[in-house]
Amino acid sequence: MTRRVISRRYELEELPIARGGMGEVWVGRDVKLEREIAVKFLRFPDGTPDTELVRRFVRESRITARLEHPGIPAVYDVGTEDGTPYLVMQRIRGSTVADLVAELGALPIGWAAAIAAQTCAVLAVAHQASLVHRDLKPGNLMLCPDGTVKVLDFGLAVALDLADVSQITRTGQTLGTPAYMAPEQVMAGLSGPQTDLYALGCTLYEMLTGRQLFGGPTPYSVMSKQVDERPAPARRRRPDVPKQLDDLLLDLLRKRPEDRPESAGAVFGRLMPFVGDLGPLPPVLDPAAGGTAVRMYADVVSRVFDVPPTSHGGAQPEQPTGGVSPTPAPSAEPFSRGELERARQDATVLIRQSRYSQAAEVLAAVAEPATRALGRADPAVVSLRFELANVLFEGGDYRGAAPVYQQLATDLSAHDGPDAELVFRCRLQEATCHALVGQTAAAIDQLEALLRDERRAFGPDDPRILELRRQIGLLQLGAGRTDQARIVLTELLADLERLHGPDHPTTGRVRDLLAGIRRTGD
Repeated sequence: MTRRVISRRYELEELPIARGGMGEVWVGRDVKLEREIAVKFLRFPDGTPDTELVRRFVRESRITARLEHPGIPAVYDVGTEDGTPYLVMQRIRGSTVADLVAELGALPIGWAAAIAAQTCAVLAVAHQASLVHRDLKPGNLMLCPDGTVKVLDFGLAVALDLADVSQITRTGQTLGTPAYMAPEQVMAGLSGPQTDLYALGCTLYEMLTGRQLFGGPTPYSVMSKQVDERPAPARRRRPDVPKQLDDLLLDLLRKRPEDRPESAGAVFGRLMPFVGDLGPLPPVLDPAAGGTAVRMYADVVSRVFDVPPTSHGGAQPEQPTGGVSPTPAPSAEPFSRGELERARQDATVLIRQSRYSQAAEVLAAVAEPATRALGRADPAVVSLRFELANVLFEGGDYRGAAPVYQQLATDLSAHDGPDAELVFRCRLQEATCHALVGQTAAAIDQLEALLRDERRAFGPDDPRILELRRQIGLLQLGAGRTDQARIVLTELLADLERLHGPDHPTTGRVRDLLAGIRRTGD
């Protein structure tokens, strides 16, 4: 029997084991290394090959591959086959939480808390790397025979929903599963760390009660409930759920992202007191399943520094990378323009290969010495620093990119004036970085300040002003500031109809947003 082989290396079984809206999954073998693999093919949203989506998919796969955590399946390779992108990943054996709930109904409280806590440990690492899952649900959580949990499909979810450089939200198909979508996903297509926490709340609710948080005859009816309906406490359906666990659940399910817990690490700490009585869980978990070695390893790690796991509170704040210090020390060694140009050429080669983290390292290594030697206002230095910020952004390091944009805007404003075009671009990019890591309130404040300045500089009808107003309305909508968003978008719609007419694509998108607000009853 002839089996399908891709890249002359990966031999696939006869049929896929799973199909969904985002793609399909095949299992097989890496014939070169003789190991089992899973291959996930990405499905184009409208069925038409999209070179930009392929580029983004490759980029985000590389970012995901840098995540090192036992709860994230290893990424082995990425490529395309007949124009369709695919990921080659570690094959995981076990049962999804969706299958467990379907077979067992409500799970033991200790196991529900344990699965959610392990998921939080994964989310803490991902969110620190500026990665948001965007489609977290029981079907994407795999409970393995040794008791560990794997979070599946990070690369696929991120690749389909990351914003382009020029806009905060992606247009087109909405990503997500209605039963686990946060209100900001439904209303504005926005996702951040708190979006994943909302989905975790929906999943925990299902594990504790054996039923979905909200149901309905159509996806739209479910999404409407996500926006409008207050969730019933799990204790009404299962009285033995501890009150503190139910309180955490309701906090996760707050409608406004800013009202939810501040981080996955904080949720982990609140879950750990309920993790206990983790006995066999047929048919998946068995004492003879080989988990002894895993427990030995985990026991030692838990004693490192003698710090109890529940006191960690998640990943420590990451120091910004790639920035230029505000007050550099005098240069002790000469620096030539030739070195700067060589660094830019080396970085360009890496960027063309989508090797953004390496390109950022090359540029960051010369940014400070070039600034000390040539000055902050030197055009070549300014160009290099802006390129560094863009490479960090393109590589998904939004936390690292934000301070680089901010410092560059400050320096250029002092030298060229606050209305310089690059100052405005850097301010927009900094706000975009904050939006993409879930700092929505800060992003809105920055964009509103930018709007005032750009309106003064360019006039009220400039296309940049109109787009900025749309982004502010979207962020307000995603933050649960529905009344403010309605005002902003209503005024914008009137201006778009005046300038472009009712049939312009942007006019239609804003009209659809307002119609969505009215349909949800806000």
